[in-house]
Amino acid sequence: MGSAQSPPAWRGVVALFWVLGCALAPSAFAEEPAQESALHIGRLHYDGGGDWYSNPSSLPNWMRAFQQRTGIVTVHEEVVLRPDDDALYGCPVVYMNGHGLVKFSEEEAKYLREWMLHGGFLWADDNYGMDRSFRQEVKRLFPDRELELLPNDHVLFRSFYTLPGLPKIHEHDGKPPEALVIRDGNRIVLLYTYESDIGDGLEDPDVHKDTPERREAAMRMAVDVMIYALTH
Repeated sequence: MGSAQSPPAWRGVVALFWVLGCALAPSAFAEEPAQESALHIGRLHYDGGGDWYSNPSSLPNWMRAFQQRTGIVTVHEEVVLRPDDDALYGCPVVYMNGHGLVKFSEEEAKYLREWMLHGGFLWADDNYGMDRSFRQEVKRLFPDRELELLPNDHVLFRSFYTLPGLPKIHEHDGKPPEALVIRDGNRIVLLYTYESDIGDGLEDPDVHKDTPERREAAMRMAVDVMIYALTH
């Protein structure tokens, strides 16, 4: 548990800083210099009963593909983080997903909000079932702001690949996929992907039996999200 910190050094043009290496929280990350200087991905361990640990192969697959496609060195294994963990500041993106309830304590909500306002980027990806509780928690995190629909021509969808918008990987309720965001000024601090299920599309091929085309669409979206987070 910690207090608000200065904005991380990995915003804006400092995407290059991640390539060349940066100092990360040693308590959370590997002690090997090559790993400490590589790009890490965090997974948020939240309370409420939801399966925050779902899609276990998705983040390693994402990091491997991101390194192969961009040349930016990554640590393939995810770092599990609590919402009030100081090590949040060592990851350019923290990802959360699941099928059930999401709940933050008052202290966690305060800390998570401060982290986002000081440079953090949270990506919440609904597996199918976390929507109602997550939206309630977003209102607690940002009572002064509303989730807004990201237009398909937003730069996030052109960060590395040019995409027509958020891909729909699984049917869920058959609604169109929505990329919803909370902004701090012009910067996106929270991305919520709804009726899409990008995490399932990143999993090993035999898990959900998604077509190669859907899995590629999910991966391209994930790469775009990371590039956007590194450069904005």
